[in-house]
Amino acid sequence: MPLDPTLAARLKRDPAGLVVAVAQQHDTGEVLMVGWMDDEALHRTLTTGRATYWSRSRQEYWVKGDTSGHHQHVHEVRLDCDGDSLLVKVDQVGAACHTGAATCFDADLLGPDTATAKPSDARDA
Repeated sequence: MPLDPTLAARLKRDPAGLVVAVAQQHDTGEVLMVGWMDDEALHRTLTTGRATYWSRSRQEYWVKGDTSGHHQHVHEVRLDCDGDSLLVKVDQVGAACHTGAATCFDADLLGPDTATAKPSDARDA
C-alpha cells in the first residue's frame, strides 16, 4: 500500500524524490542523525514503527539497526511547515552514527564564538 496521497501531496522533494529526515531522541531532544526518505521509506517508517531510510550511496532502503543492531524505534514523525523536511522522534538503541558515536553531531563546533572550542568544552559550559 502506498503512502497516503494526502500526505504525499504535502511533501516537497528534492530532484531525486527525497526529503531530509532528522532523527531526534524522543525523550531528551538530542539530534542523532540525518537521513533521507522517499515516499516508500516514509510509508515503511509510519507503518512498521522502525526508521527506514533511502541510502543515496547504495541506492537501496535500509532499516536503521538491521545490520548494526542499533535500532530506531519511532515514536512520532512530524512534517515541517514547508513540507520539505521530516522530524523523526525515536528511541535510539545503541549508537546512531555509523562511526559508532551516540550522535552524528559530536564533531567540531562551528561559528565565530566556537572556533577554538572542542565539543567537550561546549558540554561543560
